Amino acid sequence: MNDMTAQRRTINEALRWASLFLQEHDREPRVAEILLQYHTGLERAGFLAAQRELLPKETDDQFIADVEAHGETGIPVQHLTGTEAFYARDFLVNKHVLIPRPETEELVLGVLEYARELGEESVRLVDVGTGSGVIAITLKLEKPSWEVAATDISEQALQVAKQNADRLGAEIDFQQGDFLQSVVELQGQVDIIVSNPPYIAHQEKASLNETVKNFDPALALFAEKEGLAAYYKIIDQACYLLASPGLIAFEIGHQQGEQVAELIRSRFSGASIEVRKDINGKDRMVFAKISE
Repeated sequence: MNDMTAQRRTINEALRWASLFLQEHDREPRVAEILLQYHTGLERAGFLAAQRELLPKETDDQFIADVEAHGETGIPVQHLTGTEAFYARDFLVNKHVLIPRPETEELVLGVLEYARELGEESVRLVDVGTGSGVIAITLKLEKPSWEVAATDISEQALQVAKQNADRLGAEIDFQQGDFLQSVVELQGQVDIIVSNPPYIAHQEKASLNETVKNFDPALALFAEKEGLAAYYKIIDQACYLLASPGLIAFEIGHQQGEQVAELIRSRFSGASIEVRKDINGKDRMVFAKISE
């Protein structure tokens, strides 16, 4: 253990040490504040007011261990704290699920916008490959009248999603299965299919940030057919499940917009398709309105 644990430090001293340590290891210095707030249990205002207070030694030891682990291995800070914020709510996360990202909030917003156009309160929606459940749970909490189902092939991911649904009070029908396979009995009855599926080609693994490739679940990241395999499968299954009018909403890799749009057109010839950019100006979502 580091020599600095021999004497107690103030919050400010601990923060300065951690920020410098993380910089030296090419990590984001702001992670120091996230971890220290987590270990002290202080809200933002209280944390700023307590900068000159001494840290309990046990708290400091835990903080040092987490800072060193993040700096030396790249383990995501969310795996250390066990949570991540999404759509202004805190969700449990671990090594079995993708860490929610801000771009996916834009997918949720888009679904809500398109749903307003449908003009229906009694919407039946399926979230495919739900992971931690952030999409399904957020949409259910924003639209309590909707019937929301969520699928995932990973039992461990579904356990995390169910915990999140219980904690946040969202009634979701969780199903284990390969994409839409587990909800085939809803034939022709699904109004919205939404998914943030695995879309990274296996050959791109070497170029990924180590925090992603070493800690995010491969099952949720990589797909065959140059990253498009999940879209092929979901679109094929959607032919049997989607009502008309209906909506398919995908998160995509930033170079996949036209390819995914073409896949949808090949099965839904009359679809009205929008490839939408995220806040960073990259193609990130595909919305397809289906009507006969």
